[in-house]
Amino acid sequence: MNTRAGTKALPSDLIDVKALIHAYYALVPDVSIPEQRVVFGTSGHRGSSLNTAFNEHHILATTQAIVEYRALQGITGPLFIGMDTHALSRPAQTTALEVLVANGVRVMMDSRGGFTPTPSLSHAILAYNRVGHDADGHALGGNPDLADGIVVTPSHNPPGDGGFKYNPPHGGPADSDATNWIAARANEIIAAGLVDVQRTDPEGLVETYDFLEHYVADLGNILNMDAIAESGVRIGADPLGGASVAYWAEISERYGLNLTVVNPEIDPSWAFMTLDWDEKIRMDPSSPNAMASLITRRNEFDVLTGNDADADRHGIVTPDAGLMNPNHFLAVAIDYLFAHRSGWRPDARIGKTLVSSSIIDFVADSHHRELWEVPVGFKWFVPGLVDGSVGFGGEESAGASFLRLDGTVWTTDKDGIILALLAAEIIAVTGKTPSVLYRELTERFGDPVYERVDAPANREQKARLGKLSGADIAATELAGDPIIAKLSHAPGNGAAIGGVKVVTEFAWFAARPSGTEDVYKIYAESFKGPEHLALVQAEARAIVDRALAS
Repeated sequence: MNTRAGTKALPSDLIDVKALIHAYYALVPDVSIPEQRVVFGTSGHRGSSLNTAFNEHHILATTQAIVEYRALQGITGPLFIGMDTHALSRPAQTTALEVLVANGVRVMMDSRGGFTPTPSLSHAILAYNRVGHDADGHALGGNPDLADGIVVTPSHNPPGDGGFKYNPPHGGPADSDATNWIAARANEIIAAGLVDVQRTDPEGLVETYDFLEHYVADLGNILNMDAIAESGVRIGADPLGGASVAYWAEISERYGLNLTVVNPEIDPSWAFMTLDWDEKIRMDPSSPNAMASLITRRNEFDVLTGNDADADRHGIVTPDAGLMNPNHFLAVAIDYLFAHRSGWRPDARIGKTLVSSSIIDFVADSHHRELWEVPVGFKWFVPGLVDGSVGFGGEESAGASFLRLDGTVWTTDKDGIILALLAAEIIAVTGKTPSVLYRELTERFGDPVYERVDAPANREQKARLGKLSGADIAATELAGDPIIAKLSHAPGNGAAIGGVKVVTEFAWFAARPSGTEDVYKIYAESFKGPEHLALVQAEARAIVDRALAS
């Protein structure tokens, strides 16, 4: 932890926005250099223009590749496009529009000229595709063309980054088959000097869609907005300078909520932020350092909420606990929803990533619901959310979505807005804060201690870790307890986890390579307390290091 973590950013911490945008147009990537290639992680291609990792050539080529991918898949409907508040988002969206229009794609952008949260774009895709199609997307007549979308966002990344994400017709993050094809084709296009890119002036050739109106007007079909309004629960919503700022103001007015937008400021340098653990500005609502200024106001409201720049993540602050650990709120949300959503299928499962807290396992069992444990990445929840077989899908990194009141799909991408509003609904209906309800869960199931730490790893070591098998782990004990499982594939769907998870009766750890840094991530949890967790973490490093060295 750096000494300035949690303190307000200084002028020396801020990006030079003009230099950033100049570099976007001026620097030309060399795709023979790995750091300058188009690479799609779990949430699209990300990077800084200053490092020649996110520049005009990247977006020209990636957009052209998406056009070609759409043609191969027979996607002929409109493409919805939205952007967040990062400085590079507007230039990248303009570049994308030039390519899309030149290729004859029907494009729908925000009618208000504003910013579009990721969940709002997912909502738009699904709303369009729902008309005239069955649950599997087959045309029933009247609307044979399926829509898809692009979100221009690096999510919670620092102000100097840009991001570009493709959402196919199911409305959620594209799977690796799609992103690998798009990235490979984009790099081919860049290497060939962009000769295959078509572009034109999009002025007057782009259609518009009111993302905000359609999304906000529909909230009563997924949340008990009447209960929130009637209770008068005091809500403080902080968009953290992101795309949800106008949404929160509209939600408050339309539904008559006792809601204050505590910081409506939009600033591409994010000068109002407090620094994260590494002294970087990062709009992460799950970080107590990034949320420090909000936490100091926790006694002014019944609940305070935060969203990242594209509003796909949530942070929940209560007067009695401050910022809740994301795993804690996920457990409370699941417990509440499966007790208060009678319209959901009786066999609807509870989806979690395998690095989320095991207290969720106990909650699922208490509701007699199947736990569906999948690898990291929200894309795994998409099919279940679409057909209603998964009532809730959540990640330990504070990203989740759930079904409408009638058990049908809402979004297939993470939605930090509805999770924040759910915290208010929980207070309105139960009279208790989510943090109080979490303490009640620990009284029933135990009080786990959870933490994620990073350990150094070079490119070769990360590649080996990603291919590691449970059989490669020689250890038979972890922190004094027998190992009962060594996983390299997720129990829920059998998909490779890109690392390993080791489990005992009282603890577990998982190790995965970082997609953006020279580290691997160790997630660990213990039901025996902090000292035992520290022992689990130390032994986890040793176990993984031995496996990588063998």
